[in-house]
Amino acid sequence: MEFLLEFGQILLATFRDVLPIIILIASFQILVLRQSIPHLKRVLVGVVYVILGLALFLAGLDKALFPLGKIMAQQLSNPLFIYGHEITADQVQWSAYGWTYLFAALIGFATTIAEPSLIAVAFKASEVSAGTISQWGLRITVAVGVSVGISLGAFRIVSGTPLYLFILVGYLVVIVQTIFAPKNIIALAYDSGGVTTSTVTVPLVAALGLGLSEAVPGRNPALDGFGLIAFASLFPIITVMGYAQYSHWLANRGKISPAKEDS
Repeated sequence: MEFLLEFGQILLATFRDVLPIIILIASFQILVLRQSIPHLKRVLVGVVYVILGLALFLAGLDKALFPLGKIMAQQLSNPLFIYGHEITADQVQWSAYGWTYLFAALIGFATTIAEPSLIAVAFKASEVSAGTISQWGLRITVAVGVSVGISLGAFRIVSGTPLYLFILVGYLVVIVQTIFAPKNIIALAYDSGGVTTSTVTVPLVAALGLGLSEAVPGRNPALDGFGLIAFASLFPIITVMGYAQYSHWLANRGKISPAKEDS
């Protein structure tokens, strides 16, 4: 009964959030375009499915994924698990948290592969490029970027390194890559960084950061627990442009090599 009451609240909140979108689209269709909504019954059924699906998804995140990510981060970074005894803040050694970095990398990769918004972008990228851009190739490249980013973000929390140093260096790399990367991949790379911060990745990554900052001695969840999502947005841009640059270099190398052999 308690779950039903909570789910009812989530359902009402979801309907409230989706309602402005419905009103906007219906208003433009009827008042601006002055046309009736085609397949009205089908659209209404689809809206019900969307609201119900989002509510179930949010309830699942709240009851399962969010607590699980937080608990796993706390257990893997618990000083009793790592050192065998309690420690103080000045005794924290970043090199002792290898399992935490590995878990962060794997959870970043897994959530990105399952991210619906990335699947949609990868599908459209493959469609408009006539198959030149592989759906799975793009998804795996982005997932590797998120994996590296979340792992580095976990290292930042454990070591206490200021967030701005990582972000500054990361965006300097992005700027340099933007100058030299193939022009047809730059916009897609930037979009690929944005779509990682969506419904699946954000709750788990946020839970990971908060759980980790609560478990590591000397860390403040309000100051150190956030920032992982920035890593999840930044590093996919680097990996996508890096993969494009590598592919472009291989293609040019294949064209040049025969000419050198003939000479």
